[in-house]
Amino acid sequence: MTLTSLTRRALCKVGFCALSILGLAQTAIAQDAPRVKFVTSAGEFVVEVYPDKAPKTVDNFLQYVRDKHYDGTIFHRVIGNFMVQGGGYDQKYIERRTRAPVEHEGREALAKGGPRNTVGTLAMARTNVPNSATSQFFINVVDNSFLDPSPQQPGYTVFGKVVSGMDTVTKIRTVQTGFGGPFPSDVPRTPIIIQTASVL
Repeated sequence: MTLTSLTRRALCKVGFCALSILGLAQTAIAQDAPRVKFVTSAGEFVVEVYPDKAPKTVDNFLQYVRDKHYDGTIFHRVIGNFMVQGGGYDQKYIERRTRAPVEHEGREALAKGGPRNTVGTLAMARTNVPNSATSQFFINVVDNSFLDPSPQQPGYTVFGKVVSGMDTVTKIRTVQTGFGGPFPSDVPRTPIIIQTASVL
């Protein structure tokens, strides 16, 4: 066996080790991402959130979960070729009281390698004012690149994604909608209720 072949083997082993370590590190990062389980009247789904990408947004969201803010709220806005939105209203369409708005982190999260508004990702809902997000969130059910932050627009802060139960989200997106409460359209005819949301 030549020195060259020995060197190549050694380098391959080093490279393999490096890839293994990198893989373990990525797995550890994924395992460190907090997860939240939603039990709804349409089924269950689990999301993971990324405090390393959007720390203020994630802290805000998890605090609402721990405060049981989402329990008993509904998905009040469902657009099958766009997204499903909830976390703000109870079954009587009474808006839940919220804390002060969280600082918008859309551009920062994207710059840190956070996800874009693609199928299954979780983002904060807000008004036309960037720093206005409180408790409401939405799940993208199609790729919505026009919602991504850019130098020209703040976009929407994506801070997590659905990691299991996407079939439940698909079920929600396909329900019949119409008017309900103060909303003239896009409200599920049969209420989709978040029964519980809890940190795993």
